[in-house]
Amino acid sequence: MASEIRVPQLGESVVEATIARWLKNEGDALAIGDPVVELETEKVNVEVPAEAPGVLTQIVHREGETVRVGQVLGVLDGQPGSPAPGAGPAGQHPTAAPSEAPSPTLDLPSTPGRDEASAAAGAGAGGQVTPVARRLAEEHGIDPSRLAGSGPGGRVMKEDVLGLIDQPAAPPAPPDRRSSDQAPAAPAPTAPTPAREGRGEERVRLSRRRLTIARRLVEAQHSAALLTTFNEIDMSAVMEMRKRRRDSFKERHGVGLGFMSFFTKAAVGALKAFPAVNAELQGEDLILKRYYDIGIAVSTEEGLVVPVVRDANEKTFAEIEREIARLATRARERQLSLDELRGGTFTITNGGVFGSLLSTPIVNLPQVGILGMHKIDDRPVAAGGQVVIRPMMYVALTYDHRIVDGREAVGFLVRIKELMEDPETLLLEG
Repeated sequence: MASEIRVPQLGESVVEATIARWLKNEGDALAIGDPVVELETEKVNVEVPAEAPGVLTQIVHREGETVRVGQVLGVLDGQPGSPAPGAGPAGQHPTAAPSEAPSPTLDLPSTPGRDEASAAAGAGAGGQVTPVARRLAEEHGIDPSRLAGSGPGGRVMKEDVLGLIDQPAAPPAPPDRRSSDQAPAAPAPTAPTPAREGRGEERVRLSRRRLTIARRLVEAQHSAALLTTFNEIDMSAVMEMRKRRRDSFKERHGVGLGFMSFFTKAAVGALKAFPAVNAELQGEDLILKRYYDIGIAVSTEEGLVVPVVRDANEKTFAEIEREIARLATRARERQLSLDELRGGTFTITNGGVFGSLLSTPIVNLPQVGILGMHKIDDRPVAAGGQVVIRPMMYVALTYDHRIVDGREAVGFLVRIKELMEDPETLLLEG
């Protein structure tokens, strides 16, 4: 009995995904719980498991295509061991070469009529055209059925299409001087002009996460009245405390004492003093939040993600450091869950780890504030009537001016500065 593998519910407000990769091929036998396909959403990647045993007889949507919740991804034959129609031995696909990994530069979104065109293109060359080669041929207006495939059984591979694309254009024919009075014939359509030698280009398809990041940042700029205010912090006291307590802290708690726990604690203290920065605008109502879920921006290969440290006000320094380390590791291993990403009330981002001296971060809607940390730099400052060299850090607060006034924003950063320059008070704020 056949069953369908469908796109599962992907979480709050997530209605579509991109097929990142198929983990199984047509003809593969599956057991209950075996991961079949990996979906890329705007927040996390999700593996879809088999809900029944059987053989994967049909892959309905290919890698790179966009699918919505509830759509059929593939068909599973409930009789284990029965091969897929037209399939070879288990683990082999009649049209996709397992050795050819999908190229991020060629995954194109599904468009109306594309399936019919792909089927027609795959009819040539003995029906042996890999999906990657077919997509590349479509992009450059090439009929793959006219290519001699170099793969097994004459299969048209990606390299065959690239070889045709890279061929130099034929030189133009000399003008016909036999009839100077005859109007010149209209030039034949030409393929896009390739880049000059030594100036290659690469077309890279943006991931769904990158597209979502772009959309949300533009949305924040267009829908909120964003303004940034700055201050600077003398990090001497925090650095001295870290140096004095670092070894014993690591030995006792099994985790290093970093700057993020100090800034998280300071942010909680400042949010308590200025509750409008820990709010959310819903229509004509302002929702003041009495809990402190602090988002910590983490850089990954696919872009910035912001996992959330829940109830940061109730956590110790060690608990905050452990939670940040855990979330950062899961983010870089693409294992974050939707619950670990949703619902933050305020965000902290640290551009200083990349050497940034000053920046203006963008608010993560629907939050109304984000704190930007920067590089610690030894600079001359005036202290006690003298010029001294101190480790200084610029900090930035970007805020939604519809909700937070300049007085509150400046006061918020001043409170951060006071707490960081006298870190013992963070124990009282906690």
